[in-house]
Amino acid sequence: MKNDIVIPKSSLDFLCQLKENNNKPWFEANKTNYLKELNHIEIFADALLQELSKTDVLETSSGKKSVYRIYRDIRFSKDKTPFKTFWGGSYTRATKERRGGYYFHLEQGNSFFAGGFWGPNAADLKRIRTEFAHDSSPMQKILNSKSFVSTFGTLQGEQLKTAPKGFDVNHEAIDLLRYKQFLIIKRFTDNEVLSPLFLEQALETCKNMRPFFDYMSEVLTTDINGASVL
Repeated sequence: MKNDIVIPKSSLDFLCQLKENNNKPWFEANKTNYLKELNHIEIFADALLQELSKTDVLETSSGKKSVYRIYRDIRFSKDKTPFKTFWGGSYTRATKERRGGYYFHLEQGNSFFAGGFWGPNAADLKRIRTEFAHDSSPMQKILNSKSFVSTFGTLQGEQLKTAPKGFDVNHEAIDLLRYKQFLIIKRFTDNEVLSPLFLEQALETCKNMRPFFDYMSEVLTTDINGASVL
């Protein structure tokens, strides 16, 4: 593990300055600073990708490819500020057999790593709920495991107020069945983000997502009888 790869305070400070000057003239005048700080983030993202690739198969080819563009898509947004005020990026797991993905968000006072299923389509959502209704114990075991609770706390995401259509409101797994999203999130303080240990902590966080990813991948690539649908 490379403890010499550290995100400098200047990378978070730049975002604070951008938040106060979110306009194209200021950004163009500070483009050199932006590129310098972006390079720090890309180096960190690449180091994490290299470490993560030792235990998972990813299709993201480089740290540079993983980092999102700073330019906002304002076409359909009421907020017309042109730039994002955070460093964000993601790693995509390779092939249809591996579901879920890793996401990072770095911002002063609001940094986190997250993973899961933000907007499952109707077929995937029904398949997940059918599995939970059939036997929720494998998922409950993951959610109650020491590594999950200590890293992520609880499963997060939007939930229905009542039972989904076709499922019993009194089902023993109704708390799981009401989820529309399946997200796991680990938040970090600014001091943690700027620490030489952050790369190691980020890697550990991603590794602790794997039991959740692996189980959901198995569910989404098989039918209720366990036969492959790929």
